[in-house]
Amino acid sequence: MQKENVVIIGSGPAGLTAALYTARANLNPLVISGSQLGGQISITNEVENYPGFPEGTTGPELVDAMQKQAERFGARILIDEVTAVEFDAGSPFGIKTHSEEYESKAAIVCVGASPKRLDVPGEEEFIGRGVSFCATCDGFFFRDKDVVVVGGGDSALEEGLFLTRFANHVKIIHRRDELRAGEALKQRALKHEKISFLWDTVVDEIGGDGKVEKVLLRNVKTEETSEMATDGVFIFIGHFPNSGIFEGQLALDERGYLITDAHMRTSVPGVFAAGEIQDPIYRQIATSVGQGCGAAMMAERWLEEQE
Repeated sequence: MQKENVVIIGSGPAGLTAALYTARANLNPLVISGSQLGGQISITNEVENYPGFPEGTTGPELVDAMQKQAERFGARILIDEVTAVEFDAGSPFGIKTHSEEYESKAAIVCVGASPKRLDVPGEEEFIGRGVSFCATCDGFFFRDKDVVVVGGGDSALEEGLFLTRFANHVKIIHRRDELRAGEALKQRALKHEKISFLWDTVVDEIGGDGKVEKVLLRNVKTEETSEMATDGVFIFIGHFPNSGIFEGQLALDERGYLITDAHMRTSVPGVFAAGEIQDPIYRQIATSVGQGCGAAMMAERWLEEQE
């Protein structure tokens, strides 16, 4: 069994920032990347809302820069996936991957959350080319365009309203005949001149030539199908935290997100969490970076106290 000072589980912006800070504190951190180095940002084409890049950058370029910076100070990044943890017995913690078992004095969980998908033809193909799961990230690229928003909850309406700052028109497609969002949001959306609604309808396919150009729709009551031209498809049918292996090990809220306090501490002393695994609200690169920094600083302080 390999012994570590601190293991960081996950390699998105929160995890790589935690790696940088713990490496600079001479803790020789091990980052277990997960199946996708960089997390969700690694499949984000354009990044224009992260400070310090006036001309913008791409997700892969930002991940590469963060990785190199963390490694420069001694962080080790392992391309592997954590399959089980033993946190409930206290430090040192057991962490198991597909290929190895580790014992770590402290742990920082940064495994993120994943957007729920429609699982229809064209969705995966057009991610970054018209299909998006974040209006705040990508809305700017749809200035004076017509877009559709899929969903009927708070997130769908909030993001739809945000898109009206850029888009020519926003069509909200909802599989039911009434919205699940809060009343205030409902009224704002229903009254907005740039927003219209398509009820009892689902997207069965996303099509285009190199980029999104249309959606194939189906009325769930009549089964009638139709085609609609659009420049973008924004999908807001929810997120799910990647917290399965932590059930029974760390306190989770009713949605499955890790519960942390203001100091990024979980329910187990010595285990910290940062990024979308504990943040269902902001879900931005900048906030994940800040949370990763905080978790690393608190982990360093906790380890000092144990000594």
